[in-house]
Formats: sequence, C-alpha cells, structure tokens
Amino acid sequence: MNTFDRLSQWRDSAAITGEQYDRIRKLVRKEPLSLFLELNVLLYLGVLALAGGIAATIQKYFSSLSDMVVLVTLTSLFAGTLYYCFKRAAAFSGGQVESPSMSFDYVLYFSCLVMSTELAYLEYRFSLLKDQQDLYFLFAAIVFLGFAYRFDNRLVLSLALSSLATAFGLRINRYQMISTDSLRVAGIAYSILVYVTGIWLNRIGLKKHFLQSYLHIATNVLLISLLSGVADLNYWPRYLPGLLIVSAVAIYFGVHFRRFAFVAYGVLYGYAGLSFKVLDSENLTGGMLYVVTTGSAVIFALVVLARRFGREE
Repeated sequence: MNTFDRLSQWRDSAAITGEQYDRIRKLVRKEPLSLFLELNVLLYLGVLALAGGIAATIQKYFSSLSDMVVLVTLTSLFAGTLYYCFKRAAAFSGGQVESPSMSFDYVLYFSCLVMSTELAYLEYRFSLLKDQQDLYFLFAAIVFLGFAYRFDNRLVLSLALSSLATAFGLRINRYQMISTDSLRVAGIAYSILVYVTGIWLNRIGLKKHFLQSYLHIATNVLLISLLSGVADLNYWPRYLPGLLIVSAVAIYFGVHFRRFAFVAYGVLYGYAGLSFKVLDSENLTGGMLYVVTTGSAVIFALVVLARRFGREE
C-alpha cells in the first residue's frame, strides 16, 4: 500500500476531511502551492520597513540636513508615488475594481506613509498647529479616505479609519476631558460614526465591499470601549449590560450572515466582561475552576462554529 492508498483510506474512514486529503495529496505529489498571501504580507512588511527606515534616517541626520532638503525629498517621494498611482489606476467606479498590477497597492501604501512622515516632520520642526495637532490626523483621515475610494484599497481605508480614531482621542484632550470614562465615550461615539458612515455608503452603492472593513473596526472599538468600562470598579454597572447586548447582537448577525469573525468578537468580549465580574471575588480555587471549565467550553464552541461555517467567508 502506497502513500496515496493510505490517504484514500484515511479519507474514507473520516480520519481526515476531503479538504485535508486534497492538501496532503498535493504535498505528496509535490504540486506547486500558492504563496500569494505570504508574499503579500512580506511585501507590506517591506514597505513598512522602508518607510520606517526613511523616518529613522531623518531623525538621525536631520540636524546635518536643512529642512528644505528633507521636505523636498519627502514631497518628491510623495508626488512621484502618487503620480504613479493616478497614471496606472483604472477609471473610478462605485463598484469593486481590480488592482492594475501587483506593485500598485504597495506603492499607494508607501505614498500614504510618506505623507504621514512629512506631516509629522512639519509639526516636529515648526509646530504649525501647536495645541491643534488632532487636525493633522483629521486631515490624514480625509486624504486617506479619498485615496481608498479612488483606488479601491481597503488597507488605505483602514489607515483612514485609524487616523480618524486618533483624531477622536486627541479631540477629547483638547477640551480637557481626559478621564478614562470620557475616552470610552469617545470610542463609543467613534464606533457609531463608523457604523453609520459604512452602512450609508453601502446603501447608496458606493464601494459596497468596503462595508466589512467598517464593521470590523467599529465592532472592535465599541466592544473594547465597553469592556474597559466593565473593568472599572466605578462605572461597570452602566457598561456591563451594554457589552452583553452588543456581544449578543454581534453573535446573532455573525451567525445570520455567516461571518465567523463577528461571532468570535461577541463570544470573546462577552466572556471577558463576565469573567471580570466573576473573578472579582478572592476565592482563588473557585476562580481557577471557572477559568478552566468556562475557558475550555468557549474554545470548544468557537472551534465547532468555525468548522461549521467559518470557511465559507
């Protein structure tokens, strides 16, 4: 009996699934495997490293370089990469548009990082906005959002939403509302804004495939904000019900629309919130027993759900 016969036997006896059989069979036959995802990750890491190298070089040698040299270099890089993107991009469409080349997305991402580096340098050297630094993040969010929709890039959309989140946090500080609870309220407000914006743009038919990015970011920020409130001894009664409700809603819609990630969000954040209150007691033995039993049950439930419909995403 050769290897292929054994694989067939394992598949027929349900020792391995049909998908596992196909994958192992390709490995045994030495068929080529797709490394598209791995290469994409490495390329994005390379872009980040390049942008980080530029920032580190500026930080180390800016004293020996004139501001004009630094700004002209950064502006030239930004203008050149942006020109490349507009030159190669397909015409704008409200639907999904394929990237014109493999390098296009990385050039666009690099362009955004260069712009961020230049804004940071301007503020560091000239303090143009002083106490209104949040406007830099707001400006970056608007520009990145425009790039995301013009070039149909969800990674740049994530940069835009991250910049907007930072602008929200800094805005709270500008009004001297620096308590932790105020930051939670800002997080909840930000989540609602992202939800409403994403759903509205989806309803009008503009880049409908972007909706998932809006929902993922808004859901995580909302649940993190509520969870931090549960961990606060002074405010937990007002946040725990909200956390459980949002977790239940995330689980319901995750199951309904077959999006396992949202089921996982609801289960994990809801479990963490309940665990904070259960483990408040000083009963160490009971706490350990709770963690072992309930933690195992949560992991088992997520594995079962993932096998049922997680792969269909």
